[in-house]
Amino acid sequence: MSDFLNVQQLACERDDRWLFQQLSFQVNPGEIWQVEGPNGSGKTTLLRILAGLLMPQTGEVLWQGTPIQMLRASFQQSLLYTGHQVGVKAHLTPIENLSWYLGMYGDVSSQAVMEALAQVGLTGYEDVLCHHLSAGQLRRVALARLQLATQPLWILDEPFTAIDKTGVAELEQLLLEKAKAGKAIILTTHHQLNLDYHQLHHLSLLDYQAH
Repeated sequence: MSDFLNVQQLACERDDRWLFQQLSFQVNPGEIWQVEGPNGSGKTTLLRILAGLLMPQTGEVLWQGTPIQMLRASFQQSLLYTGHQVGVKAHLTPIENLSWYLGMYGDVSSQAVMEALAQVGLTGYEDVLCHHLSAGQLRRVALARLQLATQPLWILDEPFTAIDKTGVAELEQLLLEKAKAGKAIILTTHHQLNLDYHQLHHLSLLDYQAH
């Protein structure tokens, strides 16, 4: 499906060093793409380019056949992006965080929010200000947001950080379920994904570095 996300001949330079060159791939609904490479290889930079937050030196990213810079508003509505930070506002409660974030993409019921928080083990913490929560609990607020997200394209930078073993298994299952439902997922992680899924792809940035 060439009208979904098409990455064409990307190249990016940082500090007089090419992170990657001539990087092309196509992402289709239902696929999971794991971007791999050692620290400093450009994984986060690539994800930020794909999300429209950075510009490459050369190449372009097409969404439904059009460069993402030309349809920024509609592309952002179709995109769920999470960076290294959990994106949780410390002065809000988990309920308020989810209601505020998801309200940008349409109506969300309070019952759905409560159910999502219960699914990630935050029952009893719904009305606690997030600056009182642990790093792992903050990650679970972000995981609850994934439970409710409806965007067709997910770009996730190290989503398994600060999650315990149970949370890792839950997130893997969630990603699998969402992909099978038709979402396209691009992520970086140092964690070895334990997914038996025929549409799991591995993209090593070492293959696109100048030698």
